[in-house]
Amino acid sequence: MTQVKAGDTVRIHYTGTLEDGSEFDSSSGREPLEFTVGSGQIIPGLDQAIPGMVVGDKKTVEVAADQAYGQPHENARQDVPRADIPDNIPLEIGIQLQMQAPDGQAIPVRVVAVTEDSVTLDANHPLAGKALTFAIELMSIA
Repeated sequence: MTQVKAGDTVRIHYTGTLEDGSEFDSSSGREPLEFTVGSGQIIPGLDQAIPGMVVGDKKTVEVAADQAYGQPHENARQDVPRADIPDNIPLEIGIQLQMQAPDGQAIPVRVVAVTEDSVTLDANHPLAGKALTFAIELMSIA
């Protein structure tokens, strides 16, 4: 049987869970995830687990935070005066908003704190700093 190698395009089904067992993502009920192995299209820790698999193989992969979405960066958090945020934008903790960088690029942020005077926005990936576990099944190799 053909084993996966770097440069192959593969399709996998997966379920991602956190250390407490809660599911954060899954391909269940959707088409398998398709990507080119070694191309940087998915997190490094998962990408590195695919070579050597054959179609039909299943495995569970534990991915440290540094091989997933990295560690959170304090400089990715910003306090914004509450008065600078339009009244029509809901300011609930956990809500996702978009900021605009000076170059016009949209930056997704989450509201992580709200006070009378300021709102703290966090541009870190929501899974930064978390170890992840993936149950994967290799569906095809192209």
